[in-house]
Amino acid sequence: MSQFNLKTLLLTGALIASPFANATLEEGIIAANEGRFEFALKEFEYLADKGFAPGIYELAKLYEEGHGVTRDYYKAADLYKKGVKKNHADSMFALAVLYDEGKGVKLDKQMALSLFEKAAKKNMPAAQFNLGVMYSNGDGVSHDYKLAKTWYEKAAGNNYSLAQFNLALMYFEGLGMPKNLEKSYIWNTIAEYNGNMQASHSRKLDERSMLPKEIEEAKEKADAIYTKILAGTYAGEGRLF
Repeated sequence: MSQFNLKTLLLTGALIASPFANATLEEGIIAANEGRFEFALKEFEYLADKGFAPGIYELAKLYEEGHGVTRDYYKAADLYKKGVKKNHADSMFALAVLYDEGKGVKLDKQMALSLFEKAAKKNMPAAQFNLGVMYSNGDGVSHDYKLAKTWYEKAAGNNYSLAQFNLALMYFEGLGMPKNLEKSYIWNTIAEYNGNMQASHSRKLDERSMLPKEIEEAKEKADAIYTKILAGTYAGEGRLF
């Protein structure tokens, strides 16, 4: 089983204020994906000037990544802060990453934690996963495997493969709880359904210590949970909010 990894993924989201704003945003995103950064920059600047949070966020990404402009983490951070003031989850997550890495802002794990929590409570799986990692590793916080498990399960319930795999790891190693090979198998199987090859390897390791009947029963439970996850009805074993 592998060690926990912090994955800081920047996600694109849109809070639709109007059909026109949405069309302009989509045109800008398409242009950026095609490498037409000059056009994208103009679209995002227009939306940012209008105070449209997704446009502010996309403009910040251009500055953070240096696409069509000189890379400027300070400018990106300032823009993300504007998005955060508008209660924009992606901006919360992106700014948390900058605080976590000390880019464009002073390194501040507590601020990163606070912003990840805000984004996580808006049901962003990547933020929920990162909180699990921070509590698992004691990164800027005290080790707390109970909280790590709860956040991992929240992200896993949102079908976030990395969280599903790390949840399996916690059960396999008995981190903050008794070891549970069946649950390790279940979450490895679910992560494997989502294309996680590390989970596939770990599931095979689980099987070496399981009887055929135990494997069959665990597979049935994994399928039942995965069906609920895909339907958006999986509640998990615990709730934070």
